[in-house]
Amino acid sequence: QVQLLESGGDSVQPGGSLRLSCAASGFTLSRYTVTWYRQGPEQEREMVASIGSLGRKMNYADSVRGRFTISRDNDENMAYLQMNSLKPEDTAVYYCYARAFGISWGQGTRVTVSS
Repeated sequence: QVQLLESGGDSVQPGGSLRLSCAASGFTLSRYTVTWYRQGPEQEREMVASIGSLGRKMNYADSVRGRFTISRDNDENMAYLQMNSLKPEDTAVYYCYARAFGISWGQGTRVTVSS
């Protein structure tokens, strides 16, 4: 199966940090741009960050720029999202995505930021 599995979500205090991981199976992740999305409570899914196939082109949502860092390890078929200085508004389920044929949204990993 062509799948992506997110992990690393947790409950943290404001100002804390988390690193999310995205493991690809059934395809070679290095061929694709990887995008992290999130969906907060009562919100639509939004793009958080993306990284090109070579790991040289990155884009970030304005709300996370300077706090989050997207990266990838093509040798390990993995992508990551380092999240620092977390805010309550970062609370969401986070998903990774690559436009591989047959891919579908996974379960995501939940991040909760609260005191």
